[in-house]
Amino acid sequence: MAATKVKAGAAKKSAGKSAKAAASRKTKAPAAKAAKKSAARSAKSATKAKATNAKTARPATKTKAAKDVPDFTDFPAGVVTRRDVTLCLACIFRLFTKQLGLAPRTAYNEIRRYAPTVEELTSRNPQRPFFKPSEEKNPHCPYCEAPRRWHARVTVHRVEGGKATDAARRALVRTLPAKDGQFQVHEEKKTARQVFFEWLERLGQELDFEDDNAWMPEAARAYLQRREPKTDWAEVFDGARAVRRSHRLEEGWEREGARLFLAPPLYNDVLLVQYLVSRSHRHGGRTFDGRLTLLDFVRRMRHGGHLEAQGITDRDQFDVLEQLVEHLAGGDESAKLHFIIDRRDLLNKVKDVYARHAT
Repeated sequence: MAATKVKAGAAKKSAGKSAKAAASRKTKAPAAKAAKKSAARSAKSATKAKATNAKTARPATKTKAAKDVPDFTDFPAGVVTRRDVTLCLACIFRLFTKQLGLAPRTAYNEIRRYAPTVEELTSRNPQRPFFKPSEEKNPHCPYCEAPRRWHARVTVHRVEGGKATDAARRALVRTLPAKDGQFQVHEEKKTARQVFFEWLERLGQELDFEDDNAWMPEAARAYLQRREPKTDWAEVFDGARAVRRSHRLEEGWEREGARLFLAPPLYNDVLLVQYLVSRSHRHGGRTFDGRLTLLDFVRRMRHGGHLEAQGITDRDQFDVLEQLVEHLAGGDESAKLHFIIDRRDLLNKVKDVYARHAT
């Protein structure tokens, strides 16, 4: 009987433990489910937070990209030129609001739609309301004396068409923001001769003819960049103290120590560029071979065999010069110029100007 009671007690204890374990499992199961749901909600909220952060971060990335364009680092040196011109918004607003009687809002909309022409932006002597940028700390409009806060900068980038630039230009244009016409792209067809003389005129404006040791190598480098745009001429000229004619080379160039040697045809072309760009600034023409009159220059070209190599047989010095330039410029060959006009500063400044008028 005692053994039977002991067995019954052990069975009761075992049943009690099983019941407690079952109850414990029942209570733990909802807790586990709740924990899983909580973890899922946390994961979802984290995902939403990441998505929100990504959305808020995108505009900043776009803003940064907009500040970095246009980027011409992939273009060969010498084929892209930049020109900045200042636009006086005070002059334009006075014209629209006082002379034409337009409301400030209408004037604001008209200015936002205003697309400056390439001729207006590239003119050697800009006309009102445009004027050349000033290096003064607090510049004023030369027409109406408006202070700096009324001035907007418009930049035009000029890209010469060709195999060396076409692919890079198309890729660049695709990256430009199209909103509000921040950038405008124009194309002009000209002859190679016209393009060359425009380049020559700009080169003459950029050089300082007071120091022969400075402008002569710079003029040579500018021409070589134009002739062979894929070569890194900045590196070639780095540390070069002299540019000489080489009697060993039939074509091309070579660097030896601090001296740069050019083949005779290439050297003679450099002399021609120096002569053309300097003759209107100095008496005669200054070149690596010294100051030369036209007669001296033609005589050197003839005695060096340069005229014969190009098939020039004329005796008149002016006819010889014309044919030399024609050969160098490319004559009537078709050429394209691409202009990228940056209006971002104009659009930003005109908002401030309208705000002043509105108040």
